[in-house]
Amino acid sequence: MSLIVQKFGGSSVADAESIKRVAKRIVETRKAGNEVVVAVSAMGDTTDELIDLAHQVSPIPDAREMDMLLTTGERISMALLAMAIRDMGYEARSYTGSQAGMITDAQHGAARIVDVTPGRVREALDEGAIAIVAGFQGFNRDSRDITTLGRGGSDTTAVALAAALGADVCEIYTDVDGVFTADPRVVPKAHKLDRVTSEEMLELAAAGAKVLYIRAVEYARRHGVTLHVRSSFNNNEGTWVVNQVEGETVEEPIITGVAGDLSEAKITVVGVPDVPGKAAEIFTIVAKTGANIDMIVQNVSAAATGLTDISFTLPKAEGEKVLTALRAEQQETGFQSLQYDDQIGKLAVVGAGMRTSSGVSALLFRALSDAGINIEMISTSEIRISVVTRADTLPDAMRVVHTAFGLDGDTEAVVYAGTGR
Repeated sequence: MSLIVQKFGGSSVADAESIKRVAKRIVETRKAGNEVVVAVSAMGDTTDELIDLAHQVSPIPDAREMDMLLTTGERISMALLAMAIRDMGYEARSYTGSQAGMITDAQHGAARIVDVTPGRVREALDEGAIAIVAGFQGFNRDSRDITTLGRGGSDTTAVALAAALGADVCEIYTDVDGVFTADPRVVPKAHKLDRVTSEEMLELAAAGAKVLYIRAVEYARRHGVTLHVRSSFNNNEGTWVVNQVEGETVEEPIITGVAGDLSEAKITVVGVPDVPGKAAEIFTIVAKTGANIDMIVQNVSAAATGLTDISFTLPKAEGEKVLTALRAEQQETGFQSLQYDDQIGKLAVVGAGMRTSSGVSALLFRALSDAGINIEMISTSEIRISVVTRADTLPDAMRVVHTAFGLDGDTEAVVYAGTGR
């Protein structure tokens, strides 16, 4: 008997009929002789609707109460899914994150898992039941408060349960057939990957690929959890996310995929004195806000003035608090001004084959140049090249780069529900 953890996103449980379809799939997995644990997201756009509702009653909702509100979405879907499974003649028990033993730190809205004690889930499995767990949420022992894990938290819930229970595989169900070479909503000729390394998947997720969230991929890699990303709308095999096998001799493709991200903004700190320690001062201020910095570029200082500019990208949602913090320290830090730009797009090409291939940068920059797309920032890692362009040029940039690297498939990809989750 195998233990399988399955995660279903909001588009897979968007309405009553979808929930019954998911219940049927879960029962089929149980009928095949497997133990089954399910992590489920809120139905459809429920979380976004709850966030909008909160902002209608409070311009700045209290973080603790926000978590209490948002966790109701998953409680609805988990209970309905358990009901549907019971109607099919199988025992199912639903659990909140705290009941399932998801112990987190006290950071409301972006809590991190510190321990998993799935005693009640294991007990349900031992008694022949299917365990349904609300994704995205946990419990802090010190404050005794409910917490949420942030966007993509249901993926992380599923992977954490798989690791704690020693599951054979963690299946992440979505509305596409697996991990594609690019977002099929933007690049119709993108094709499904049969296999991708966790290293490549981390880079794709960090660059904006939404089919898997970076925290879940990192957790899976660290704990040796095998991921299988597949569609909840058919029974086709999806994409296996695996750790690189040492000594593997099969050559990797040069580029595995192209990712795009419109969720970031750029802050430029203008007129920074080009002396040791100034960059440290600036990013210490940023760090105190808790903002996550992505790309950083510092210009060569002007000889006449001894001043330089430092630009960095960060999530749009964190832009205002970082600007406020920097303005408060402007006199002490000595920079001249701040510029904020939220109309940028980030494009990244990712592939383990970059390590042993030359000319990748040249091909990327030529493809963008031929399409008349300007590059504003560049960042690289061993297996990734990222560039910042204008937001309105990002879709075209993704398509031309995808074609330039020979990633186009013969047919258009199918997106069943339209959200990629």
